[in-house]
Amino acid sequence: MMKKRIAIIGAGPCGLSQLSALKDDAFDLVCFERQSEWGGQWLYPYQNETDSSEEYIHSSMYRQLWSNGPKELVEYVDYTFDNHFGYSTPSYQPRSVVFDYLTGRAKNKNIRKFIRFQTVVHNVNNEQDIFKVTVEDLKTSTIEELTFEFVIVAAGRYATPNIPQFHGMKQFPGLVLHSKHFHDASEFVNQHVLIIGSSYSAEDIALQLCKFGARAITISYRTRPLGYKWPDERIKEVPLLERIENRLAYFQDGTESESEIDSIILCTGYRHHYPFMAEHLRLNCPTKVLSPPNLYKGIIWSKQPNLAYLGMQSLVFQFTMFDVQASFVRDVILGQIKLPDLESREQNIAEWIDLEKTLKPGDGESEFYYQINYMRDLLTQCHAPPQFDVNKVIAGVKELVQHKQENVFTYRDHSFVSIVTGSRALSINPSLPWLQNMADSVEEFLNQSLRKRQL
Repeated sequence: MMKKRIAIIGAGPCGLSQLSALKDDAFDLVCFERQSEWGGQWLYPYQNETDSSEEYIHSSMYRQLWSNGPKELVEYVDYTFDNHFGYSTPSYQPRSVVFDYLTGRAKNKNIRKFIRFQTVVHNVNNEQDIFKVTVEDLKTSTIEELTFEFVIVAAGRYATPNIPQFHGMKQFPGLVLHSKHFHDASEFVNQHVLIIGSSYSAEDIALQLCKFGARAITISYRTRPLGYKWPDERIKEVPLLERIENRLAYFQDGTESESEIDSIILCTGYRHHYPFMAEHLRLNCPTKVLSPPNLYKGIIWSKQPNLAYLGMQSLVFQFTMFDVQASFVRDVILGQIKLPDLESREQNIAEWIDLEKTLKPGDGESEFYYQINYMRDLLTQCHAPPQFDVNKVIAGVKELVQHKQENVFTYRDHSFVSIVTGSRALSINPSLPWLQNMADSVEEFLNQSLRKRQL
């Protein structure tokens, strides 16, 4: 009997979770990754914006980026940060450290052998239950059409910027860029920067700009302000931008910027963009959504259940949710989860979407509990899902929110208890809080951790 052939598109966190879930089963697995290395968003090229194959790098991260949530709430159940490094480290970590952990687990799972790097997917179509996948090897320019019984899209959702237009912005004489193209906060020293948006990227980039010496930061929100008690008077929140005239910004409440704007950063989210998928298989949905349309349980393409999409939701969870979704897909493929008929799948999708419509726009707490209920729903259906205590996640997130409300500049200086091991993270050196800590490499961060352990 021939092995069932499964294609996974993308070797970022979602793709790696799916490979880890399927690697021990009798499948013919192939993962296509257009970059020359794995890691997806967490793979950040410092030299330029292309990798060795001259492919555009889609990472939306930047220099000096640190995690904005404690590692103890997102670490893999079967491979903790303590497992990886061999000792305790602080709860918040630079991008490079998280990348090292993410790829360390992949190495531990021995899944690199399934990945075809520098291979771009140009087209996915189907004839009944057989998928035809057209790929190109970027090293040799060789194009192939391959067939698979199951396709899993794990290409991420942070590659294509959503760029709104405002009156006068095209004539603005300063720099205008989307947060995707924000790479180094030191480029904005002594500038007045206007940030448009009020979600995680707006919050973090505002903090980065303060940390590296921007003169003033004005955050323009559409729905509601971030609402922190900003401890630095350089940060101000105002309603949505109405227009730009030369270097002055005018807002919807009739006010204007207190001084001229030097640069504008659009923290306005990303579009789901999968042009390689045939139109009848292509996910199209708003920039920020907790229940994507056409996806049963947020994963399985309703009209063609041999197609799955991972990580398409606006994220409250990250690595843990990817593992749970990958476990669900594995169980579907193995027949351990019996999918209901099409009508029932469509009804379930509609119920989750209708429930999302009842949430208050921009209400992070209601969005969090919505995704908590989604996770619980998946966990109850999976045959052997990752085992962790959801209530401990809730308690940890409440603690994180409290830290931010107390002082958003110092929330990364706290340590958390792991939901997996029950151990508290190494506390930071009080003489080197996040606001002063410029560590950006694995070596520098781990050396700091070792010095703290020796105190």
